Amino acid sequence: MKSSLVSRSAFLDFLPRSCQAIATAAKGLVIVGMVATVAVATPAEANPKYSGIVIDAKTGKVLYSEDADALRYPASLTKMMTLYLTFEALEAGKIRLNTRVPFSKNASSEPPTKLGVGAGNSITVEQAMLGLITRSANDASTALAEFLGGSEERFARIMTQKARALGMTRTVYRNANGLPNTAQVTTARDQARLGIALRQHFPQYYDYFSVRSFRFGKQTINGHNRLLGSVRGVDGIKTGYTRASGYNLVTSAVADGRSVVGVVIGGRSGAARDQQMRKLIATYMPKASRRGGGDLIAETKDAPTLTAEAVTKKTATASLAGGLDLPENGPIPTYRYNEARIETAYAATADERSEVVGKRALAATLKIQRDSAVPPEELTEQGDTGGDVDKLTTSSTVAAVASESVPSGWVIQIGATPDRGQAQDLLSKAKDQGGKALSSAQPFTVAVNSGSQQLYRARFGGFDGQDRAAAACKVLKRKGFACWASQQ
Repeated sequence: MKSSLVSRSAFLDFLPRSCQAIATAAKGLVIVGMVATVAVATPAEANPKYSGIVIDAKTGKVLYSEDADALRYPASLTKMMTLYLTFEALEAGKIRLNTRVPFSKNASSEPPTKLGVGAGNSITVEQAMLGLITRSANDASTALAEFLGGSEERFARIMTQKARALGMTRTVYRNANGLPNTAQVTTARDQARLGIALRQHFPQYYDYFSVRSFRFGKQTINGHNRLLGSVRGVDGIKTGYTRASGYNLVTSAVADGRSVVGVVIGGRSGAARDQQMRKLIATYMPKASRRGGGDLIAETKDAPTLTAEAVTKKTATASLAGGLDLPENGPIPTYRYNEARIETAYAATADERSEVVGKRALAATLKIQRDSAVPPEELTEQGDTGGDVDKLTTSSTVAAVASESVPSGWVIQIGATPDRGQAQDLLSKAKDQGGKALSSAQPFTVAVNSGSQQLYRARFGGFDGQDRAAAACKVLKRKGFACWASQQ
């Protein structure tokens, strides 16, 4: 869909600088001629970096789309995923809002914008979150990444995995803050999915995105999102800018029973980007539905999954979408993650958690191999269970069933390992700690091939609906297990 929503002044901001000079110097009929051209031009035609999308968050319908699957640099939109994983850790009880986040020399040395916390000092998780949302603090992003993932590189692999789990098939992360990296790319569609997911999955934390300023020490830090308080219904989410990406913005708006999420990537200036988003909201909010199942992730047909080779060969300014036949809407997943997109869940082992959070994790949790050479966009279940899992003893009450005996209906998965005995041990441990939530569940393993490696998925079946499966996962997550639900 094309749109001619840009005013003359905003359009000039999207024009190359040389064209702006010509437009400014022109007089009389020349100006009239240019104005006539402006009236029919679109942002993408004026600026090859531009991408945009607006999604009805209640139905998943795409209301507006322009180069929505073309690769772009996310800049500080990256911090949305850093915050998603922070919210997830809070929800799981691994950290609290008042947990201290230490700043390494690496984190403290990140370039502005930043909070300016010195190496060896610390701030709370809540302060770090507010720093990301308002000032877009690069140092706080790196500190959170090192704190939650052990290293920023490892955290970036987790970010990419989570992107795949959310259906963000063309996003690759290499750092937690969005500082320039030619291999770190995304699309407008992927960022819209992430924006909706943040609101849908973490309503208890989403209000932080509406914070416009906060006190940090003796200073008041003001936010960069100029639409908050100036556009009716806007409640967040995030701005971003680097020279290579241009000016980016993801915006959520709720008004009159309608809800939309819009994305603008590649604006020539902050003012032009904001003006374009204002026009998108004004135009498409009235077209959004008042009906629907609530805030939903737009599950349109995926663009082809981005590979490491594609990132190497192409730059983010070149569209790899081609002539994709992408439908305007599609089915919406009723559970948080689509297991078919990703099989690996992250949870640190006891040794790693002692370094990161300072408390011992349960022995049954699985982790991703720290030094895996596999590109993050291709990561699958690594099968490294950590040292403590080897100490578990197999319970005679847990018997694995053959793959052909997989129970129907809803199942939950708590991990995967190259050793079937370890998978059974993991099931036994979960069964012992799951209590009533697993009292009637059937433990079983499923053998799968992952490249040249044989893996065994540890699962429980016998749940008579999504609610019971999700409730079981909630109990297990509180106990420190990785868990997700799916329907067979």
